[in-house]
Amino acid sequence: MAKNNSNGYKVISDNRQARYRYEILDTYEAGIELKGTEVKSIRQGRVNLRDGYALIRNNEAWLFNVHISPYNTASQYFNHDPRRTRKLLLHRDEIRKLIGKVEEKGLTLVPLKMYLKNGWVKVLIGLGRGKKLHDKRESLKKKQEKREIARALKNY
Repeated sequence: MAKNNSNGYKVISDNRQARYRYEILDTYEAGIELKGTEVKSIRQGRVNLRDGYALIRNNEAWLFNVHISPYNTASQYFNHDPRRTRKLLLHRDEIRKLIGKVEEKGLTLVPLKMYLKNGWVKVLIGLGRGKKLHDKRESLKKKQEKREIARALKNY
C-alpha cells in the first residue's frame, strides 16, 4: 500500500510503467487540488497513475486520467468522479519553463509518484521523451547486466 521513506514522506502510488515508456529528463514536485473524499481515498492508497498525463492550458497545469477510487464510506452525493481533471499547483516560473520545453521540444509530462509530505498530497511530475523499441531493449540489457554484476560480487 504505502511505504515510509527516510526523507519524511510516504509514497502512496508509483508509476513504474512511465520509466519504461519514457526517458525522464527532469522532475518537478507539484501540489494537487483535491476534494475531501479524494484525500481520504488517497490515504487508503487507492490511486492508479498508470494512464495519467499532464497538460498546460491557460498558464495552468492540469492532471488528466489519474484514477482515484471513490471513498467507500461517503455517500454518493459527496463522492467524486474517479477520473476527473485535477489542477496541479506549481510556481509560475516552473509553468513557464514547462511550456517552453513541452511546446518546442515535443516532450510530455507524466506523473511518476504520488506521496504524502507533511500531510499534503504531492505529485512528482516527470518531463519525458518517449522511448523507441530499441531504447527499451537497451535499458533492459543494462538492467540485466547490473543484476549479473551484483550477483557476481555477492558470491565473490
